[in-house]
Amino acid sequence: MALPQIRVTREEMRKRVAYFKDLKGFDGGLPDSQYPSAIRKLYNAVGFQPPKGKGGQEVVSPLGAEAAANAAIPISEGFNLGFCEARPGHGPMMHNHDTNETFMPLTGTWRCSWELDGREEYFDVGPWDVMSFPPGVNRRFENITHHEPEQSHFLLVVVSGDAPEADFSEQAKSTLREAGLYA
Repeated sequence: MALPQIRVTREEMRKRVAYFKDLKGFDGGLPDSQYPSAIRKLYNAVGFQPPKGKGGQEVVSPLGAEAAANAAIPISEGFNLGFCEARPGHGPMMHNHDTNETFMPLTGTWRCSWELDGREEYFDVGPWDVMSFPPGVNRRFENITHHEPEQSHFLLVVVSGDAPEADFSEQAKSTLREAGLYA
């Protein structure tokens, strides 16, 4: 059986082109956005629609409310693509997704960590390396390019699903409560 084919005009296809120079980065909209070591800028290139039917602080879009509402290519076709920009020592706190999340550093070196039996495991990955987390694993990533302390670096982030959800680990929530950043 042949796959269906559709006709797409140049004008229609232009709506599906996101030039990086035109992307707007957001540094808010997540529970850990203002925590000092978690400060980062998130760019929504494709998808990342807000989770449907959920609200409050518990479950959020992986890129946060601000970036989720501003997709350069606002489609829901089973995946989401964005970028994280962060300085060394910065990255999100330990969190979880209901879908796969895959990382590929574009610049710098990034530590991709996950929780296992009460301890943290990790792999350090550099440009063009790929790390993929399955659904349900508490994970985080951090720019560890410490020899360039003032230089921001970029990480490509791909998350499966149409409206993926994120939640933070109990330890991250406790730390955020102590800092007055989480109710």
